[in-house]
Amino acid sequence: MDRFLAWLLFAVVLAMGAILAVLGLTEAPHNAAGLAHGAISGMRAGGDGAGRLAEIGAGAFAFNCLLLLFTVLLCVLGVSPAKRTPVFLGWMILVYAANLIVWWQMWLGHQAFLATGETGWFLGFPTATAWQVYGVWFAGVVLVAVYSAGFRHYILSEDDERRFEQLVREMENDKAPENPA
Repeated sequence: MDRFLAWLLFAVVLAMGAILAVLGLTEAPHNAAGLAHGAISGMRAGGDGAGRLAEIGAGAFAFNCLLLLFTVLLCVLGVSPAKRTPVFLGWMILVYAANLIVWWQMWLGHQAFLATGETGWFLGFPTATAWQVYGVWFAGVVLVAVYSAGFRHYILSEDDERRFEQLVREMENDKAPENPA
């Protein structure tokens, strides 16, 4: 499992690097820096958002999907191999799925706005922004809930804690100065 996890992390990092290289080498779209604002000098208007994303949008979407996967894989790496049970891995898949759903909804909401120029509203924000504001926090809470509920099982069991305390006592006894009386 450790070797597979290491190779998977390596592959994700390579894929992210490849996407960044492709995006970095892509020609900047026309008016990428925006257009001069009609009424306020020194200000730039956004221009054609769909045009700016035409060449790099798919890469940006894929990069963030990989970034979310990378984050979850690092969380898995932080758990002892003996405790990476199928149940734990299922919880981590749920965390990844929650994050992907939020990212997908943000992306779709933004794409819909670019296509139509109109957006819905949710609790005071445009739909895509509401997914950003509320959804990202919710997806993070899923990870925190898994960590908190599974702390004693996956992170630091009572047996692990007793063993740690034993090691600390042994270390303190080894460092205690001898009394030459």
